[in-house]
This record gives sequence, structure tokens and C-alpha cells, in this order.
Amino acid sequence: MLVLLPPSETKRSGGEAVPLDWDTLAYSSLGPARRKLSRALVSLSRHPDAAMTALKLGRTQSAEVDRNRVLLASETMPALDRYTGVVYDAVDAASLSQAERQFAHEHVAIHSALFGPVAALDAIPAYRLSHDSRVPELALKTHWALPVTAVLKKTPGLVLDLRSEAYVALGAAPARAESVFLRVVTDVDGRTRALNHFNKKSKGQFVRALLQNGQSFASVDELTGWARSIGVTLRPGAAGELELVVDASVPAPLFTIFS
Repeated sequence: MLVLLPPSETKRSGGEAVPLDWDTLAYSSLGPARRKLSRALVSLSRHPDAAMTALKLGRTQSAEVDRNRVLLASETMPALDRYTGVVYDAVDAASLSQAERQFAHEHVAIHSALFGPVAALDAIPAYRLSHDSRVPELALKTHWALPVTAVLKKTPGLVLDLRSEAYVALGAAPARAESVFLRVVTDVDGRTRALNHFNKKSKGQFVRALLQNGQSFASVDELTGWARSIGVTLRPGAAGELELVVDASVPAPLFTIFS
């Protein structure tokens, strides 16, 4: 089982005084693409005005350019701890047990715009690069789509894709029965609609439940059966999709299992 997560714009500072070690990152075949893009980002960051424009940053975000300029020599920490924001607040990696964190490392990949997919405990520096950033002479979709699609295609078993569609464009998950895109929805007056406000939180909560359960599911049927057993509605949606159904009538939809 592989769970694919999106990254977040915000990242925690600091970490261990150990710089990025390319050879320790998962999906080693992406190494050349990672190095090329990282060098280009560092080079861009030597020109602050151009970098601010390329990264779509506001005037108060110049520190993000400084981060990028030193990213190859800066401190590192596990990716699951590095990312912050709604999804990662809900996962709450710091409160997971060592066994749960190890399970995450084996079954969760975070799709970075800079590094491509990395395993949950891969040590990475803080950086700023988004799916729609513009690095000179390096279009991110062109740079990533083929190599990322290739490594994901080799992933056996169940693939559960929780990424945003913008990151799916940087490398598609395998097209097969046991590879599904997760969409968060709610049912209102007999109609199903996608959720925006609670989308990220619900995904994070669901991933936390998976990590605490500690079972690698081999099929969609196994996954949906487990969800049903804990009171979570996970059902087929459009072709190649699963729907995670939450109750949007309450201020902050929560599943009992996540409390």
C-alpha cells in the first residue's frame, strides 16, 4: 500500500545539522532530476527580485528566497515533520508512536515540487517551490511528469492518491483497479458535492487513522471494509476514484476514530 500526500506551502524551520543526502531519499531514480532542479532553484535565489516573481511571493516573504539559497547546506528533518498546514496538523506526526512513524515511512510518500515523491521520514531541508512556480528554463510539469509517473507505475499493490490535481499533473498514479484518487465529499439533500473547507483536514485525519491502524491493505475492497468497521464512509465515486464522505453540517467534521 502506498498513500500519496500533497506537500504544503508552509514548512517548519530547523532540524538536525545534517545537510541533504541525495542517496538516502526514496525513489533513487529521481536523483538526477532532483539535483538539476535544486541547482536551478539555488541559482535563481541569488537574484531575489526574480526569485520573488518566479515563486509568486509577496513582499513579506523574502525569507523564503533566503531558504532556497542555502537549501543544499541547511538543516534537515523528516518530511512528515517538515511540512505544516491543515493536512499535516491533522496527521500530527509528532504524536505518533515510533512504530506508527515507521509504518508511515514504509507506506506514505509526500510529493514535493522540488524533490518529487519522498518517503515520510526522508530528511529534507526547508524550501519554497510550488507546483506552479516558474524556474527559468525548467517547466515543472515537463521536468517531473514522465519520471514521477514511471516510478509510481512500478509501485505494487494499492495506491491511494490524496494529492491535489495540480500535483497529479506532476506525475500520475498508475492507471489500474487498485490505484484510486481520494475525493472528500458530503451529501446534502440527496446530492453529493465536493468539500473545500474541510477537504484537507479530513484527508489528514484519515491518514492518521491509517497510520494508527498499522495495516497495509492490498486492495480497495480491504480498505473500504476497514473504513466501514470504524464508522467511516468510503465509497466508489467516479471512475478511478473513492469518495470519503464527511458530515459538513457540524462546525468541524470529525470521525470518532480520530479523536
